[in-house]
Amino acid sequence: MKIWMMNGRRNGCAPLCICAMLWTCSAGASAQVTTVRGRVEVAGTVKSRHAVLPGTVIWLSPVVGSAGDPLSARPSVPANLRLVQKNKSFEPHLLVVPAGASVEFPNHDPIFHNVFSLFEGKRFDLGLYEAGTSRLVRFDRPGISYIFCNIHPEMSAVVITLETPFYAVSTRDGQLSIPGVPYGRYTLHVWSEGMGPESKEPAEREITVAENSSLGVIRVPALSGQSQAHKNKYGREYDAPTPDNSIYKRQP
Repeated sequence: MKIWMMNGRRNGCAPLCICAMLWTCSAGASAQVTTVRGRVEVAGTVKSRHAVLPGTVIWLSPVVGSAGDPLSARPSVPANLRLVQKNKSFEPHLLVVPAGASVEFPNHDPIFHNVFSLFEGKRFDLGLYEAGTSRLVRFDRPGISYIFCNIHPEMSAVVITLETPFYAVSTRDGQLSIPGVPYGRYTLHVWSEGMGPESKEPAEREITVAENSSLGVIRVPALSGQSQAHKNKYGREYDAPTPDNSIYKRQP
């Protein structure tokens, strides 16, 4: 089988394009699979050993009707998914879940929190709840949910809900790897933390996966101090902190 690569235009965070001859399986033959790899770099900057790469997630959605179309492949729904509120932060900061998964939001701080998301992925408002209590949210459809606390503007997290098991989260050095991908045509989606909550949909490009496929370098926007800037759940600026206010203290 002949394979060739062709570079796409690099504008913003658009990834490289992969072009290859479509693999056609013989009737009854098992699907052939491969590991798709790539690497994340920040667009428009000089490479630095100490540069902090934005957290980046890529995923592959099969193109309906393509050879080896793995429509039956669906991610399993794991149990015990959690976004813990601790030290006025969410742990982990980035969470990838399958559509239909429920995520627990336990409060491990000795203060109240009010977790909310008003973005396209999942809209919810958990209200005020105190230390030692928890809330549960079901992420029932694919999308990107930017999550904040209505009391503490420094708190932020991202939940990416997918309908495909073929995804990768970048490592600290920017490496990406998706194992077990059947040959065929896919839409490659790229989300990176430098895009921020007000950005449009993730970058997309159609690719063909075949033997030795590689994504090459995926260039993403740099992180900025304002990438997670946001208003409160009422669409207004946050009030100045008032540590003596009773809602900030653990109740006896």
